[in-house]
Amino acid sequence: MNWYLIHTKPRQEKCALQNLEQQGYLCYLPILPTEKLRHGSLAVANEPMFPRYLFIQLDTSNSAKCWSPIRSTKGVSRLVSFGIEPAKVDDRLISLLRSREEAIRSQPQRFFSPGERVQLTEGAFVDIEGIYQMADGESRVMVLIELLSKPVRMSVSPASLRKVS
Repeated sequence: MNWYLIHTKPRQEKCALQNLEQQGYLCYLPILPTEKLRHGSLAVANEPMFPRYLFIQLDTSNSAKCWSPIRSTKGVSRLVSFGIEPAKVDDRLISLLRSREEAIRSQPQRFFSPGERVQLTEGAFVDIEGIYQMADGESRVMVLIELLSKPVRMSVSPASLRKVS
């Protein structure tokens, strides 16, 4: 049994995973919790670690399950190959990905990081730059801006901020 790489259709990793598993294939889709801005508030969403890719374990022996149904599975674009040879993925890489995924599962990637420069995009202080401090409840964040030459903390909606490059 070896691991191989499946290239999925855009945003259909989970669909491909489900359909391949229903056909009896052993698959792995590394998932990361990520903070996303949705409807004006920050929410944690589970996103694929590698968008448009998932791993599948296949048997290379003659008695192995046929690989041809993979290509016609809903959500699957193709099996990644080099020429006519499917690209093998080392078992150690899969183990490493699984341990990494487990280690960061409890810590979502943040949309804004403390100390990051942000700019207000609406309200009385539009176009003012500040420094992101922290989340302040479910639908507000704390930002430090300079007002009359003094640092002032203010609570705003995360939808009213954008990152400064």
